[in-house]
Amino acid sequence: MVNFNFYNPARIIFGKDTEKELPVQIQKFGSKVLLHYGGGSIKKIGLYDKIVKILKDAGIPFVELGGVQPNPRLSLVYEGIQLCKKENVDFILAVGGGSTIDSAKAIAIGVPYDGDVWDFYDNKGEPKEILPVASVLTIPAAGSESSDGSVITNDTLNLKHSVGCELMIPKFTIMNPENTFSLPPYQTACGATDIMAHLMERYFTTVPNVDVSDRLIEATFRSMLYNVPKVLRNPNDYDARAEIMWAGTVAHNNLYQMGRIPDWGSHNIEHELSAIYDIAHGAGLAIVFPAWMKYVYKTDIKRFVQYAVRMFDVDLAFADDEEIALEGIRRLEAFSKSIGMPTRLADIGIGDDRIDEMAKKAVMYGPIGKFKPLYEEDVAAILRLAL
Repeated sequence: MVNFNFYNPARIIFGKDTEKELPVQIQKFGSKVLLHYGGGSIKKIGLYDKIVKILKDAGIPFVELGGVQPNPRLSLVYEGIQLCKKENVDFILAVGGGSTIDSAKAIAIGVPYDGDVWDFYDNKGEPKEILPVASVLTIPAAGSESSDGSVITNDTLNLKHSVGCELMIPKFTIMNPENTFSLPPYQTACGATDIMAHLMERYFTTVPNVDVSDRLIEATFRSMLYNVPKVLRNPNDYDARAEIMWAGTVAHNNLYQMGRIPDWGSHNIEHELSAIYDIAHGAGLAIVFPAWMKYVYKTDIKRFVQYAVRMFDVDLAFADDEEIALEGIRRLEAFSKSIGMPTRLADIGIGDDRIDEMAKKAVMYGPIGKFKPLYEEDVAAILRLAL
């Protein structure tokens, strides 16, 4: 286990009717709110009206900016920065999933910054100031509700980059599983895949003696294997929805990362895929992750054996490490298919014509991944394995 310093002050307010906590929490940090959200889903389920009424009844002034899309766009971030400056906003409330929260974080670091907020995503510095951010979570997936990161798509350059620092951890998050009941099956499955990918990015480490976090990751992963099919069968299963929602938070608040060096190669490859083709992040991860596994498993085959046995109960002759490792990968692909996820680029109509472009962009700042450092030719090979 390597040395670590863990800090995560995000307050999690979890359960039914927890939206009622909004006024007392907001008033700790700000006086005028930017209400930031995506498309029409929060209006269809009545959450928008509920939150607007809560804010008005509490006398909290607010302005609105909707229109966040999956793979949130830099152009909307610019619009939000200008709106906050014009209206003297001092607090941002994101209502939605990871895309909305990531967009809110980008606006929040952009308002006090004199330069272009893309500088932070373009590896040209770290934010030093931020407007306080909070969220009402409606899509368990990205974990942005308590993470220190944000991912934004530059819709001019077709680049999807991330930035992370402790300042970006939200002040609080309202998590009511009832707000996830209306999620379509595909979106539920995409979110679940993202959560499981966050667990696997941390699980595949070359750091020895990390048994405590290994066991935490394994338990959460197996809980996902159990609960995701349940909510796909019964979308209004509160208990299963609650388990998935909480799993999404603990998978990405960095607790499970402590003492380990995570990989993140698969995420970096997928960012290039969704930047160009605008596919759902979870769907991209369902394609990229097994291909990455097939490419790197020999780097530490014992870890892949442990993954296969502990995550998927693979029961083969222990003398054959390679077959156990490969069976674990096959079972991940089978699970993804069972919940409606693609596992090949061909499944979503993507060919090999832009693989070299994606590979080049993925390593524009240097090799990616820590389990096995990946260079341009490695990324291209992984994407070809995913065809």
